[in-house]
Amino acid sequence: MKLPKQLALAAAFTFVASAAFAQETYNVALDGTFAPHAMPKLDGGVEGFNVDLAAALGEQMGATLDVTAAQWSGLLPGMQAGTYDFLVAPTTVTEERSEAMLFSEGYLNTDFQFVVKSGTDPVESLEGFKGKVIAVNKGSAYDKWARDLEADIGWSVESYGTNTDAVQAVMSGRAFANVAGNTVSAWAVKQSPGIELSYLHSTGKVFAIPFPKGSEELRVKVESALECLKVNGTLASLSEKWFGVTPAPDSAAMTVYPGFGIPDLPGFVESDHTPDC
Repeated sequence: MKLPKQLALAAAFTFVASAAFAQETYNVALDGTFAPHAMPKLDGGVEGFNVDLAAALGEQMGATLDVTAAQWSGLLPGMQAGTYDFLVAPTTVTEERSEAMLFSEGYLNTDFQFVVKSGTDPVESLEGFKGKVIAVNKGSAYDKWARDLEADIGWSVESYGTNTDAVQAVMSGRAFANVAGNTVSAWAVKQSPGIELSYLHSTGKVFAIPFPKGSEELRVKVESALECLKVNGTLASLSEKWFGVTPAPDSAAMTVYPGFGIPDLPGFVESDHTPDC
């Protein structure tokens, strides 16, 4: 489906938590082309996990979130320039990024997951793919990662123009497995009969909500709302809706972490707070 030009540039829409109670408005943004986190709707606008997450945060905060769907490349610079108060796009936390901005606690694990044909014997480790052909999206982080391990594991890597093409290679038998991000893989399986999720390689990384430096008070407000969405099961429900996966009890979607931010990274603030939901 061709993305409307106006969405690719900046399609703005608004979530209103409750007009009677909304006291504050925040300008936030996401990438409207990253399925299943945010993607175009046939009747206009965007939908996806992070679209629903934004709506739930607004409701929990009793605030209005003016959400702009734009290209990923402009989101972090736009936030740093003051265009957006924070981002609701899935953003992987790294030490380098933590030096330049604040992060909430994590709300989703971002791992590498393999997809295979339905009925394939379970694979319990990376070594279980020895001698197999692994299809990847050309130029992606998964492409580089798989090629770096090619000699160690003994698999063969084939690159395709899109991850959809890589998944098709599995379905047609040209590849044994495809590897991509766990949420993208779950979405592919949810949309495509004949394939299933296979081995999950944990990276230890998470998606979190980024804020500009100096937004400590706002981070506390948003992270507190995010924690309530974990406690009341909203994040678990959204995972089941969009990924077809029930989060593990110890996953980022289910865990309320101590303090504010990501422990052991710049910007973390210790606190003994408990969610006031």
